[in-house]
Amino acid sequence: MSGDAGPGGLQKAVVVVGLVAYLATGFVYLTSGLVVPMPWLAVLWVAWLAGLWLVARLFRAWSWWVLAAAPLAAAFWFLYLTAGERLLGWTG
Repeated sequence: MSGDAGPGGLQKAVVVVGLVAYLATGFVYLTSGLVVPMPWLAVLWVAWLAGLWLVARLFRAWSWWVLAAAPLAAAFWFLYLTAGERLLGWTG
């Protein structure tokens, strides 16, 4: 018997919640095409997919850092759209 029992039930549940929350931000990123022009929208989608790759790696390790992914994705989305509206004149 090894000394490492693995993650507990609470940790697994919290990590799954973090994954689902990150996937939910994908809807916001997907519908951003209503405001963001296509070349810039592709950059936004690539950023979200890169985040998904990172979240998948963290999920496999049952890392608590998965919880930070959704708030960070939402903050990045907000800052990206705000910068686009102010600097590039995007309007909805």
